[in-house]
Amino acid sequence: MINGVGRDIPEKIAGIKNVAPYVDPFSNVPVGQITGPKIVANKPRSEKVLQSIEQAIDAAGLKDGMTISFHHHFRNGDYVLNMVIAAIARKGIKGLTLAPSSLNTINEEIIPYIEQGVITAVETSGARGKLGQLLTSGKLSKPTIIRSHGGRARAIECGELHIDIAFIGAPACDTYGNINGVEGKSACGSLGYAMVDAAYADKVVAITDHLVPYPLFPISIPQTQVDYIVQVESIGDPKGIASGALRISKDPRELLIAQYAATAIEYSGYFKQDYSIQLGSGGASLAAARFLKEKMKKQGITASFGLGGVTAPFIEMLEEGLIKAVYDVQDFDIPSIESIKKNRNHQEMSASFYANPHNRGPIVNQLDVVILSATEVDVDFNVNVITDSNGVIMGAVGGHQDTAAGAALSIVVAPLLRGRLPMVMDQVHTVCTPGATVDIIVTERGVAVNPQRKDLIKNLKAANLPMMDIEELRDLAYEFAGKPDPIQVSDKIAAVVEYRDGTLIDVIRTPL
Repeated sequence: MINGVGRDIPEKIAGIKNVAPYVDPFSNVPVGQITGPKIVANKPRSEKVLQSIEQAIDAAGLKDGMTISFHHHFRNGDYVLNMVIAAIARKGIKGLTLAPSSLNTINEEIIPYIEQGVITAVETSGARGKLGQLLTSGKLSKPTIIRSHGGRARAIECGELHIDIAFIGAPACDTYGNINGVEGKSACGSLGYAMVDAAYADKVVAITDHLVPYPLFPISIPQTQVDYIVQVESIGDPKGIASGALRISKDPRELLIAQYAATAIEYSGYFKQDYSIQLGSGGASLAAARFLKEKMKKQGITASFGLGGVTAPFIEMLEEGLIKAVYDVQDFDIPSIESIKKNRNHQEMSASFYANPHNRGPIVNQLDVVILSATEVDVDFNVNVITDSNGVIMGAVGGHQDTAAGAALSIVVAPLLRGRLPMVMDQVHTVCTPGATVDIIVTERGVAVNPQRKDLIKNLKAANLPMMDIEELRDLAYEFAGKPDPIQVSDKIAAVVEYRDGTLIDVIRTPL
């Protein structure tokens, strides 16, 4: 089957229950009911605190073939996923589906357990390093399912991804299971991805290194969703969980891209009082915040809200009154964690509130402007953020699809070349975000507007930007670096990339 972005999707894929090809961003109308966890009861003065992870595994009833989940707010400081998988392996349990919100390089420790069959399937937003290589190798019993943050929340709530046991890394937890992410030595800030897991998993185990007397407040995940609690020495490395304020790029190329992106926003028609914005955590996105901030001050414009994964530049704009409120699903640095703890206009939100396309309205639907990064873009404005130039999984879809679809203006920033490789090409190797939801491509050499956005083409004529057709950008990239040969792949499907609505937008075949 040829889907809506021209990709050949097999009618049947071993290990994938429902193969529905992507059509377009909004035509897939959901049916059915939202699912829910099993009903349980807890008698007065019952004890939730257990002595070990192994005891919690037994109490939760983990068995061969079940699905377990984790959240990735601890990023490259995460100890929880690794220690729980090791404990499961010691108990001889096998054939599990691992469904974390994402995987980081620190989680490479679990590779031996995948090879031993403890984990035989993975559903996640992405993976990096050796884990990405393993998932691309096709050695798992089923293709890995790649979902966006909003798509994962949708899949959990509709029952496509049923979590038997969710293991929640809890920076602070009281003795009856109330959790927040802003206190304790492993504070990570928002627990937005874990909120959905806790609400829909059949069993929830909190792993904490900061167990406090009842009651804890503020509460991010309530006691009503937590079955068991285990205290351990440490759930994460603070150095890997959050850095200081992320550095604003000094790279002249990234600064030029950022300047062009900020100017495109200024002239787009959306840069006006009470607009809303999401910025990524990449170098050009962070630098764009600096240029936007200058423009907002100069023109006396303030934003109604900022959104998404939060970084220090957003916090500075919040504290200076340039943004009225920040909605936060994940924190990337210490200033953001401190802010969500003390500033009532800095609100924690779940991944479903953020981006689930099949609820009564995620906040991305109210977004005016988003700046996103890319590994590759093509002449149809399709974007790849998951596979490298060798076809190996090396990134994560994250909220890319969700914010591109929800925002009135989606801007993708990328260098024209990365090393000796063109980033604008005829076809991306893997389509993650469809070109139908991408409005502007910004490189250091030129800016291309999606031909479907005639309003933007008209508005940006006054911006004094180096406007080009996307084909001109491609030709320029090919002139500098040559046209890359297609990546040779086998017939083996190692992973499927879902669009946020659950349809398949692409498949990842194992490179030869």
